[in-house]
Amino acid sequence: MPSTGKSVKTLNETQSRFDPSEDFPDLSKHSNWMAKCLTPAIYAKLRDIRTPSGFTIDKAIQTGVDNPGHPYIYTVGCVAGDEEAFDVFADLFDPVIEKRHNGYMKDAKHKTNLNQDDLKGGDLDPAYVLSSRVRTGRSIRGLCLPPHCSRAERRAVEKIVTVALAGMDGEFKGKYYPLDGMTPEEQDFLIDNHFLFDKPVSPLLTCSGMARDWPDARGIWHNEDKTFLVWVNEEDHMRLISMETGGNMKRVFARFCNGAKKVEAALKKQGKEIMWNEHLGYVLTCPSNLGTGLRAGVHVKLPKLSEDEKRLDGILKKLKLQKRGTGGVDTASVGGTYDISNSDRLGSSEVEQVQCVVDGVKLLVSMEKKLEAGQSIEALMPK
Repeated sequence: MPSTGKSVKTLNETQSRFDPSEDFPDLSKHSNWMAKCLTPAIYAKLRDIRTPSGFTIDKAIQTGVDNPGHPYIYTVGCVAGDEEAFDVFADLFDPVIEKRHNGYMKDAKHKTNLNQDDLKGGDLDPAYVLSSRVRTGRSIRGLCLPPHCSRAERRAVEKIVTVALAGMDGEFKGKYYPLDGMTPEEQDFLIDNHFLFDKPVSPLLTCSGMARDWPDARGIWHNEDKTFLVWVNEEDHMRLISMETGGNMKRVFARFCNGAKKVEAALKKQGKEIMWNEHLGYVLTCPSNLGTGLRAGVHVKLPKLSEDEKRLDGILKKLKLQKRGTGGVDTASVGGTYDISNSDRLGSSEVEQVQCVVDGVKLLVSMEKKLEAGQSIEALMPK
């Protein structure tokens, strides 16, 4: 990975009086990638250094220490507090990235492609596909990420982003709604309708430090049709979301690409850059979202396929897709309706990942129709 060009500061003035072995966390019952990759030797090497902004390895791993995870559902277990963390703590982040992203090595280069015309097909059967969404994150270079930012930095992010969004026009013309200006009822309505991020209850937000000073300098911007949204200062500086009811993923992706380009152009007018490099792609808080940071998902009805959950999981794995309930992470399907999305983020482009969802969901719907007709789906099974 190219160097950030910033020197690493040591903590000589506040050097711990204790040996690193006495500080090493007990990870014996943990099921996350951080716990599997962090060794006493790596911890000893990294404990007493920090990034130029003061971020430490203990801050990076705290969310994974406090949240042991599930033995069959591996979370990442660490976060970055600034762009430089991926360089400074590469001894931990590199193996975590390699494990989480299917062997993506430290010398690999990521591909970015936001040309919507390269997507083939994408008009999925609305009798089965209830809604379509594409989202990603963006970080502003020079400002710390949510686990580590100061109040002033968080407020600076909000100001920079809202000024940029105020200049959007056409189908992207919209309005910003600060969280601390909403009633609890308004927040609940937006959360229940999948427009707004949830309140800070997840371990990722609470244990990492992202939820400090909630709801200060957080909010949601959306266009007039509520088909393009921007979350401000939740897990990342920005979350960009294109969404609509039905199965027209091609239109959703085109809006996503155009919106992302417009947001970046508006930031450049203020002299701001997006965090990106040729190794990690778009740099975001959680290593799981490096690369494209993209999750292209649909809510799709698959009641027949859902009758054999193990078979469905095998099919999804071969298609490089993942499922969750329509209520989000760690929720179950209702009546065989799932949120199906791409599992890859790093090493393949935005177009490739959305294409994977389009082709995979089309195949799943074909299988569902076969099962409804009492026919075998063996000929459709992916290899």
